[in-house]
Amino acid sequence: MSRTYYDVTLPYSPDLPAWPGESKPVIRRINDMDEGDGVNVSRIDACVHFGTHVDAPVHFIDGDRAAESLDVAVMVGPALVVEFPDAPAITADMLEGAGIPHDVDRILFKTRNSELWNNPAHDFFEDFAAIAADGAQWLVDRGVRLVGVDYLSIESFHTTDFAVHKTILGAGIVAVEGLDLRPVSGGVYEMACLPMKIVGADGAPARVVLWRDD
Repeated sequence: MSRTYYDVTLPYSPDLPAWPGESKPVIRRINDMDEGDGVNVSRIDACVHFGTHVDAPVHFIDGDRAAESLDVAVMVGPALVVEFPDAPAITADMLEGAGIPHDVDRILFKTRNSELWNNPAHDFFEDFAAIAADGAQWLVDRGVRLVGVDYLSIESFHTTDFAVHKTILGAGIVAVEGLDLRPVSGGVYEMACLPMKIVGADGAPARVVLWRDD
């Protein structure tokens, strides 16, 4: 039996789109062996919600947990990849009809967004597929503990009340945003999602890997 690993993390580079109004990371060498220094040392100046990242509850729930308090046990374990290739929004009715087992703790949604990563340097796409408000409540009611999406937000760019974030983060569900799910199809995988342990942060960059036995 062999095991196949899938790195579903976006390449961390300023070439990726940033959320409108947020700056792209600046990555630069502060020591450079090509310039006579004894070592190469780089510096990063970045928003924590860039690329593949995890939202902490304090992102929308003031006074709630920050990135360093996220439960690692929630972010490691079996995850179900659910494909909705044509949906502009993931609704409760769609989730109810998807045959999702009642004991699933972690769900990753693969949508039409995944094709956008064929060109990682594309301009930010406002009309990405996202979770609808009733879909968020469905996830809470089902007891899901982690949800992941294949663009930069679990919620529509056009939201005015941030109901999805408030519902999901308020229930203590870990939100993983900016996944590159192109290498995988629907089904159950093992997952490790390890965000940086940044004290007090409302989010953190993460490396996310899926695997399963062939």
